[in-house]
Amino acid sequence: MANFKLTLDAKDDLYRIWLYGLEHYGLGRTDEYLDALERHFQSLLQNPYQYAAVDDIREGYRRSVCGEESIYYRIAGDTLEIIRILSRQNLTQIIETP
Repeated sequence: MANFKLTLDAKDDLYRIWLYGLEHYGLGRTDEYLDALERHFQSLLQNPYQYAAVDDIREGYRRSVCGEESIYYRIAGDTLEIIRILSRQNLTQIIETP
């Protein structure tokens, strides 16, 4: 895969994660967590089919887990599109969001 792209929803999810982390864990630990997510996104590029398809949620979606987050993505040509980054409590949003 050549690159990854975050949807607007995924960018909003990262912001939500950052705000929550900042409030509960401080800037240093929050930045470390977001760095781990970035590394995970990069690793998805190396083997995007490594994680299970979740066609029962949405056709063409795959799901991987990093820390407390479920990362929903799809493969679009040579781009890995990260659709949502959801914590357990936000999981139902993936079904409601087209």
